[in-house]
Amino acid sequence: MATDKFQAPDYYLLDDLLTEEHKLIRNSVREWVKKEVSPIIEEAAQSTVFPKQLLKGLADIGAFGPYIPVEYGGGGLDQISYGLIMQELERGDSGVRSTASVQSSLVMYPIYTFGTEAQRKKYLPKLATGEWMGCFGLTEPNHGSNPNGMLSTIKKDGDNYVLNGSKMWISNAPFADIAVVWAKDEEGVVRGVIVERGMAGFTTPETHGKWSLRASATGELVFDNVKIPKENLLEVKGMKGPLSCLNSARYGISWGAIGAAMDCYDSSLRYAKERIQFDKPIAAFQLTQKKLAEMITEITKAQLLTWRLGVLKNENRATPAQISMAKRNNVNMALQIAREARQIHGAMGITGEYPIMRHMMNLESVITYEGTHDIHLLITGMDITGENAFS
Repeated sequence: MATDKFQAPDYYLLDDLLTEEHKLIRNSVREWVKKEVSPIIEEAAQSTVFPKQLLKGLADIGAFGPYIPVEYGGGGLDQISYGLIMQELERGDSGVRSTASVQSSLVMYPIYTFGTEAQRKKYLPKLATGEWMGCFGLTEPNHGSNPNGMLSTIKKDGDNYVLNGSKMWISNAPFADIAVVWAKDEEGVVRGVIVERGMAGFTTPETHGKWSLRASATGELVFDNVKIPKENLLEVKGMKGPLSCLNSARYGISWGAIGAAMDCYDSSLRYAKERIQFDKPIAAFQLTQKKLAEMITEITKAQLLTWRLGVLKNENRATPAQISMAKRNNVNMALQIAREARQIHGAMGITGEYPIMRHMMNLESVITYEGTHDIHLLITGMDITGENAFS
């Protein structure tokens, strides 16, 4: 079993911008990843098995709802702390980060933000400890980038609501205890509802055959006349609900992608110093140095981008367009670094002895989910021009 020798790059001494609490949180998660994730993640990915044994550890390190208030079981931390946790988890694996990101930003966040006090007290503490796991149902088979076109419906029936429809590409679905689901009511208004496992007509078939996020559990949500009590309805109407959740998740992804990039860079730098060709390490060759220099440059730019975004988030001044820019830039950056890292590793780059190909395949999903690469570009375009290119 290979030893995790990861050393995080900090070319611009960005640790100086972090508080002691930030660094303590980051370092504790980093050590947990080295101890619990790194030794098992390659086998999990090769076997396409989600390592459920990690769930308790994720809860113990505060990865579930870190910015949710303490009174509801969360960590009460700031947004930079949340970002650093996501960075370190994705350094281990995108699938592990996805599990925590979904639980925090797509399940706990909407329940805290749009839920009733009774819903907060019922669900949030158990979600924070990992006793209950959640998932988020927005994407449908025919509606991804245009979620407002969703076909899932929710209709009032006495003291209950009846939910019909289906969702797909849902992280955590196969084992989730609850699902925060978005559907249209009789007036065509998008509503959010909490669906619990065991409700008649609710099933979660698993998605198989993935080449990406192989250590993550993905599935569908199928609703066949699912009767849901009215107290499970969230207090929000319209696309504001799901889009605000996505903004929180996208923010976490912008940090997480840096973790994957750092892992690829660190592995590449170490390998380049050790790999001998033509009687000297390949790190001594100009083209290898070009690759490594460009990697650390792009990582540093992304670190500065997310740190500033975290400050704006803490001040409640970050806009959805700013978050889109960071998500798009950082995931694309990480994917390009993974591809260059594979070149540096040569043939060894495709093996499980190194993390490169696993990160590369994972990032092919991350660059698409929570808003595709091109959709985020158009969000920026609309923000700076005032013109809507979506319709």
